[in-house]
Amino acid sequence: VLIPLWTNFVIRIYAWVMILRGQGVLNSTLGMFAGMLNLPFQPFDFYPSQGAVLIGMVYEFLPFMILPIYTSLEKIEPNLYEAAADLYANPVRTFFRVTVPLSMPGVVAGTILTFVPVIGTFVVSDILGGRQVILVGNLVQNQFLSARNPPFGSAASILLLLLTLALTLYYTRRFGLGEEIAAG
Repeated sequence: VLIPLWTNFVIRIYAWVMILRGQGVLNSTLGMFAGMLNLPFQPFDFYPSQGAVLIGMVYEFLPFMILPIYTSLEKIEPNLYEAAADLYANPVRTFFRVTVPLSMPGVVAGTILTFVPVIGTFVVSDILGGRQVILVGNLVQNQFLSARNPPFGSAASILLLLLTLALTLYYTRRFGLGEEIAAG
């Protein structure tokens, strides 16, 4: 999960361009397999598109969700699973009654760690969406660079900051994340 983070963000996005474009790695590989199976193959161009932006954003921000969840799952004591088995709980019931509640701090932390960078991102949609996919970060960027309207861009960025702070505060209070961090 961490190895891709050792390379630059923009380089990883351009790697997806090479994979998803019309003559990219994905189409070449599918064409090769179709040729080996004597099947007709029509290459498709997945770049630029909303799907490419979705793939790029999931790829870029998934580690920020996985790592806190993994950490919270690591902290669950194995004897809790043994106790659930002793009480004749099947694996599904154990998952929903033991694993899910005890991993919620990791889910909440991962959601916050993912939401904060995703809400302001604009590079992924610019590169993989071909400037056709507009996200909130693109709106702010366009106000400063294209529309030459810094007051609106500033107001939008402050509004975005306040929204992010309000949602983060709500989330931490609602799910008691601050108490989990203080408890260690």
